Amino acid sequence: MTDAQWDDGMALKFHGAGRLTIQPWDALKSSQGSVVLMSGNAALDPKPGNAAVAAINAAIHALAKAFAEQGIKDGVQVNSVSPGAVMAGRRRAFFEKWAPAHNLTVEEAIKKFPAQASITRFGKPEEVADLMSYLVSPAAKWMGALPCAWTAAR
Repeated sequence: MTDAQWDDGMALKFHGAGRLTIQPWDALKSSQGSVVLMSGNAALDPKPGNAAVAAINAAIHALAKAFAEQGIKDGVQVNSVSPGAVMAGRRRAFFEKWAPAHNLTVEEAIKKFPAQASITRFGKPEEVADLMSYLVSPAAKWMGALPCAWTAAR
């Protein structure tokens, strides 16, 4: 990857997460609010082909941990979610390009991938949304007592 690609990734994902947490911090403090940052499991299992994504995700995880430490003092709950393989538009687009190059249909490639990745199935965007909505709900307020990070089970 070029320096520009690394910089673009940092600007979009890392700096975006930081700015979207820092700017409303005073309002989060006064409302005893919650923040959930999302990175990805590449942070925990980096591969050469996705080094930039893994590094940016790891940086977001570290940022969330630091915010969570401050959040304990300020009454702001901060969590970080690192989903595993989720079948969303970007992943499907990848398979639409990858499958023909490997003499597979898109559906065959999608069906074959989980076993090769040692997972049972792809996650659904709704499942990630459900987890995130739970983390900001009153039912999860006890979780604000410790800095937390969640990684989707494989």
